[in-house]
Amino acid sequence: MGLLDGRKGLIFGIANDRSIACHIARSFVAEGATCGFPHLPGEKNERRVRKALQDFGGDDPWLMPCDVSRDEDIDETFAQARERFDAIDFVVHSLAFADRAYLKPGKFVDTPRDVYCQALDISAYSLVAIARRAKEMMPKGGSILAMTYYGSDKAVPGYNVMGVAKAALEACTRYLALELGEQGIRVNSISAGPIRTLSSMAVGGIDEIFEWVQKKAPLHRNVEASEVGKTAVYLASDLSSGVTGENIFVDSGYNIVGL
Repeated sequence: MGLLDGRKGLIFGIANDRSIACHIARSFVAEGATCGFPHLPGEKNERRVRKALQDFGGDDPWLMPCDVSRDEDIDETFAQARERFDAIDFVVHSLAFADRAYLKPGKFVDTPRDVYCQALDISAYSLVAIARRAKEMMPKGGSILAMTYYGSDKAVPGYNVMGVAKAALEACTRYLALELGEQGIRVNSISAGPIRTLSSMAVGGIDEIFEWVQKKAPLHRNVEASEVGKTAVYLASDLSSGVTGENIFVDSGYNIVGL
């Protein structure tokens, strides 16, 4: 018997088999969940997602193209999800984007207005837009999860505007938790340590960050994406029934160290 038996939901953010969202999906399916997978529009993106999910087993996965910067795309995604699932129990928001030209040490001060606004729109506001639709499909309550990173709280060279966007995302998580709690909907975030994904490799100096975490974190290693997946299962299951508005670190303890 799995911790998520009988539960249904949406996982946003799978780009390929290295995506954190893919590891979360693998953990959810292993615990009995039925998942839908909104993804970036385009045949190439759909092929990548299908390839990432091909070893999950079970029925053919439900995929839906969705550009979260477009309200009409989000509306259509949830309309299709209602037809497919009727109600849902969880949503995973593993989405972030910023122009990689400005994800380099020393480049934050040069961030143009449009780059700044785009990063916050896709990386933070999209959680609010998704939660607004999701709550209408959670009549019995549910769990909404967002992915964040330590650079939201501390200035990490090269993370730049993405750090600002993640700070906004975490604030959105708290405000959503406050407002949706009366409906039995819990909203939390997971702050994962650096993991080699398509998006993380766009951050300037990422190899130094991996080396530094391994050297200074209490566990003296970087985390595995599967460890994030297990924490996501906890937050989506009844094991965390009294937890909302929290940011849980899965980073080998790096965040507790003062240097």
